[in-house]
Amino acid sequence: MPVSSQRNRLTTDEDHSGTDVLNRSMSVWHSFTMGFAVVSPVVGLYAIIGVQTVVTGGGWFAALAICLAMQLLVATVYAELASQFPIAGGAYKWARQLGGVTAGQYAGVIYVSSTIAMLTTTAYTGGVWLATFWGALDNSGASMVFWGAVFLLLCMALNLAHVNIFKSLIALGVYAEVVGSFGIALLLFFFFRQYGFTELFQHMGTGTAPTETAAFLAALAIAGWAFIGFDACSTTAEETHQPKRMVPRAIFFALSAVGAVVLFNSSALILTFNHEALATASKTADPVTPLIASSFGDWVSKPFSGIVMIAFLACGASVVKYTSRIVFSMAREGNMPTMLSHVTVDKTPRNAILFTVTLSGLGLLLGLNDGAVATVIAFGTGGLYAMFAMTTGVGLFARLTGRWNPALGELKLGVWGLVINCAAFAWSLFELINIGWPRAYAVSEHAPWWQLWAIPLVLGSILGVTTLYILIQKNRRN
Repeated sequence: MPVSSQRNRLTTDEDHSGTDVLNRSMSVWHSFTMGFAVVSPVVGLYAIIGVQTVVTGGGWFAALAICLAMQLLVATVYAELASQFPIAGGAYKWARQLGGVTAGQYAGVIYVSSTIAMLTTTAYTGGVWLATFWGALDNSGASMVFWGAVFLLLCMALNLAHVNIFKSLIALGVYAEVVGSFGIALLLFFFFRQYGFTELFQHMGTGTAPTETAAFLAALAIAGWAFIGFDACSTTAEETHQPKRMVPRAIFFALSAVGAVVLFNSSALILTFNHEALATASKTADPVTPLIASSFGDWVSKPFSGIVMIAFLACGASVVKYTSRIVFSMAREGNMPTMLSHVTVDKTPRNAILFTVTLSGLGLLLGLNDGAVATVIAFGTGGLYAMFAMTTGVGLFARLTGRWNPALGELKLGVWGLVINCAAFAWSLFELINIGWPRAYAVSEHAPWWQLWAIPLVLGSILGVTTLYILIQKNRRN
């Protein structure tokens, strides 16, 4: 059998004859809503709007649009792979089969580490909205960790509950975002807008960044957080009906819908409120609610906080599911303890869920130190871009060497597939370096050196430990 034919037969769920197989219970709508919830326009935009305004001063809308366009190229590569290889673990599994066992081990460790850091970040920021809704917001480190832990427990409970409860919460999160976030943005745009569209491109370089070029590069790096998570659709492909056709659609729909909402919401906020008001609000823990209340009245604060809280819970619960499926897939392949691949009677990978939430909870303890939690937040984004670079890189390598024949998949792009793959790899590598670049003006003037170099240090440590583990395993076999 030719090498290309051998390489193109990835293991699918049908090849697992044992009990460690997930239940195929998700339609394309459910796959889309989960991808939408993970990327989450509310979570993405509200997490970056403050730091974008402080660092760049303004004018970051263009960087946001560029980042979305380039991430759509990355999503296209993921969709192309998913249309041929729909299996739990997504990018981890692709790296293992197309790049080899060693490549899979590196990919798995990076993937799990970065998604757990992403979950810790979501819990930390989601806990703020949970506390805000209940009127218990306290910016002390202990309070932030407590509410983050409560948030994580709720996300865990939703993942262990009946699948219909999980689906309902995710759908509610999507509706909350569309009706609340997008609806409010529509009202702001049509009835409260004060400025012309040129305002979207003004004030670049008036923030903490020393030059306009530095501000723009920082804006691209910060915007990266708003468009991650679309790969959740591919990690849950084993649970999706007709995955070779439906998962690629869900990936595109999720990122495109989120991108459109983020661009529109950000433009509505920028065109409605004056630059000074945005800059002042951006220095607070909640940069959005006071602005909304100033237009609609204080009565809107409580329901708006509720909408954002639901959106964060949907995002957090989806990230738990997303990450636990990577853990499950790695355990099923023998790269993590076998017990993490066990499923319950209703085909829920309970051990993988508990493992994911436990590690994220331990990461939350770093919230007692501002510098440490900032490192986790930074790595959550940088690690995922490392995974994007690795996936698009392995895909490009396999495509050029004949290890992967994209024409065998449901999504057929012809020569454009190669062009898109090259551009996606170049972008992912650039954005990884850009996000990891040390910027004191984007963190804190008095930040310690290890915080500035957080992404290279953490990523380097993870790769170093993984390399040591691989070498020890090889020596034992010999």
